[in-house]
Amino acid sequence: MRKDADALPLGPSRLNRWQVSKGRVDMIRPQPDPRPLAVKDQEREIVFDLNRTAIIVIDMQNDFCHPDGWLAGIGVDVTPARAPIEPLQRLLPGLREAEVPVIWLNWGNRPDKANLPPSTLHVYKPTGRETGIGDPLPNGAHVLEKGSWAAAVVDELEIAETDISVDKFRMSGFQDTELDSVLRNLGVTTVLFAGVNADQCVLCTLQDANFLGYDCIMVEDCSATTSPQFCMDATLYNTRQCFGFVCSADDIVAGLSRADA
Repeated sequence: MRKDADALPLGPSRLNRWQVSKGRVDMIRPQPDPRPLAVKDQEREIVFDLNRTAIIVIDMQNDFCHPDGWLAGIGVDVTPARAPIEPLQRLLPGLREAEVPVIWLNWGNRPDKANLPPSTLHVYKPTGRETGIGDPLPNGAHVLEKGSWAAAVVDELEIAETDISVDKFRMSGFQDTELDSVLRNLGVTTVLFAGVNADQCVLCTLQDANFLGYDCIMVEDCSATTSPQFCMDATLYNTRQCFGFVCSADDIVAGLSRADA
């Protein structure tokens, strides 16, 4: 097929772009050879294509993970929510090096809360008197509000220029957001899941991803919850039983090292 010397790329990602010029539009998208990476889920090997994979890191933000954040302020021990920080610090650089998109999915509400129904607000303000979504914290930030300290990713986790940020407003990151469009424009078929709380926002987002046809893998040591241990046990069980697979950050890091060798 002839090449057009004047053609320029047009599209959101390396796997989803046209080549266009004044006289020609080439809509054939590149189809690189798969880059397989194998991980273990208990006794089973799971193989996925790095070229079609993204990682979604959910709610690793100050309100959920910082000692001065919202959850800590209402008496929750956020020590478990901070556990994913170190394994994510080890995992994310290698994924970026492998050109795997890193998507930060943070709860970031509108200041006017106009898209939040009472059923969502009630979860965090059951008597109407608690510190709930949008209410001020002692440091002046408003709970989970977009653009505030409360909704920012904790300082220990670096956000690279190539990373993508998506705001969410429910337990599931797919409800009323552009997340599905972003993943499809990136050419993603496999999604790695990390963050907090594993039994709530991480699991709800993973379930919706499964319902939409994505292949789902929860990265166990990069996911955590402030809920009782039986909630995490049930989350891992249900993920394996119904919605996808489970692996470890070390498994992925080792696979990336083998791929580079």
